Amino acid sequence: MPTDTLTLALWQCPYAASTAEALARLDATAAQARAQGAALLVCPEMSLTGYQIGAAAVAALAEPADGPLAQAVATIAQRHRIAIVYGYPEHNTGGQPYNAVQFIGADGQRIANYRKTHLFGDIDRAQFSPGPQAPAVFDWNGWRLGLLVCYDIEFPEPARALALQGVDAVLVPTANMVDFDEVQRVLLPARALENRVFVAYANACGHEGGTTYGGLSTVCAPMGEVQVQAGRNEQRVLCTLTRSALHAARATSQLPNRRSDLT
Repeated sequence: MPTDTLTLALWQCPYAASTAEALARLDATAAQARAQGAALLVCPEMSLTGYQIGAAAVAALAEPADGPLAQAVATIAQRHRIAIVYGYPEHNTGGQPYNAVQFIGADGQRIANYRKTHLFGDIDRAQFSPGPQAPAVFDWNGWRLGLLVCYDIEFPEPARALALQGVDAVLVPTANMVDFDEVQRVLLPARALENRVFVAYANACGHEGGTTYGGLSTVCAPMGEVQVQAGRNEQRVLCTLTRSALHAARATSQLPNRRSDLT
């Protein structure tokens, strides 16, 4: 049966120096988020390994979706009874690894895996292969959820594809840089409003090499209003999504009038 609310936590954090440190910090953060009432913890893009670490390091750390990192996250999820969305490099037998995110339930089961389809500039193209499949909706605890990664949300089509599948909330691990605040300021509210969905965007913060990540992790409601937004530094923010907000927004949705025959 559908549940009326979903409380999620966005973990805005800098990248750790190693996967062991990243997992230890994830364990502590998951415990804290669950104690605050969150049922789901969303982490940044490539949260377990670092993002701009170079093609050789990405390839060395890449693993299958059911690899050691997934097993470690599953143990953390089970221990604290909280679902977790995290980013990692997924092994690709046909080329460079994928920039992937995975949803693991509070029972430790792998529920959904998604590979970033829109690669951002030389940074992504030097390290990753583009995901070959469009995003898909999955069901969890009475909610219909979808995964995107960072740059994907800056295009209308991936979010719209999820909306046409009946998604309730789009979860977006990201590593958006400090000079691109228009994403949080303009694009996230637009994606939420035009599709009548929640958008939850968990960004990195701090420095990685010469890059500064912009923080401002954000949850937008289905009419585009910002429900919660973090600052620039490490922070964990909680937000409760309500089905009543979805119903109210969808009562005036433009999607039923969409001319699909012209696209």
